[in-house]
Amino acid sequence: MVAPKITMAQELAQTWRSQLAEDYPQASAANRESIVQWLLGNDLERFDNLTPVEKQITQQALLYRYRILQKRYLGIPSEPAYRRLTKRLSSLMILRHKIRALVALSRDSYRTVVEVIQEVLQELLLRDRYIQQQIAWIAQCTNNSQLRNALLFASLEEYCMRPIRNRPLLIYRTIDYLQRTARGGVTYLSSSERVQLVSDELPTEDSDNSFSFLDSHALAAYQVTEAEAEQKVMHDAVKQELSDYLQVKLGMEAVQWFQLYLQGKSQQAIAERLNLDVRQVYRLREKVCYHAERNFAHKQHSELVANWLATKVESFS
Repeated sequence: MVAPKITMAQELAQTWRSQLAEDYPQASAANRESIVQWLLGNDLERFDNLTPVEKQITQQALLYRYRILQKRYLGIPSEPAYRRLTKRLSSLMILRHKIRALVALSRDSYRTVVEVIQEVLQELLLRDRYIQQQIAWIAQCTNNSQLRNALLFASLEEYCMRPIRNRPLLIYRTIDYLQRTARGGVTYLSSSERVQLVSDELPTEDSDNSFSFLDSHALAAYQVTEAEAEQKVMHDAVKQELSDYLQVKLGMEAVQWFQLYLQGKSQQAIAERLNLDVRQVYRLREKVCYHAERNFAHKQHSELVANWLATKVESFS
């Protein structure tokens, strides 16, 4: 009798059970299993059709999420964990500058950065569909209130830090929130004029819901995110193809140089990492660029590879 094939989701679940048992041997099996469920999500079928590159990206994403939970929230009481969340998000310097600039122009100029971030988090909890889905899923994963809060805080941080046009999502949500709250409310006019209520929302027949003119912004942000995700998958696939090509043509040292170069390492730093003379590294660079641009990129992805190598090589010369 042939044993049933193990699915990708089952393989990932077993891997994370082993990791959690190693990291937290004193934790209950139920809590460890709840964390595994939270990590994998409720749509396990999405793992079945992933390409090798997509599998690698998915594993990295799960590890990133787990590290957030492990580093700041797991096993921490709810109030200190929430303070850690707000401290982490308010530590973004570009966000602090944006908040201070917008708050200074509003009537509520007394608000602090942390207070604004807390307001934005509250709105995410109440109105954001993704976060509401996460809350519902976490409720299915565990009945432990402290673990629920830890998983929620980790989900919030991961969501807020997602890159949109090279900036965390939280920045756009915060600017959007401050602009809406600054424009909403009472507009003060002279006593001879009529007082108007200004709002970005249009009430519907259902008193619990309203139509926001800002939904188009949310849709545009989502579409940008999807496009960037697709582009990242494509770039990672090309990087893997090029790495495989370089390994066949030039050997493993060329692959290591390429990987370190894409990380932004200087030729001196690469030489130290590979234990080579700097002149050897420069010759290796020339070989990689020649094969990548003349042979590999000549057939496919020429513009992408040129952007990685040709335009940047000049800066090292």
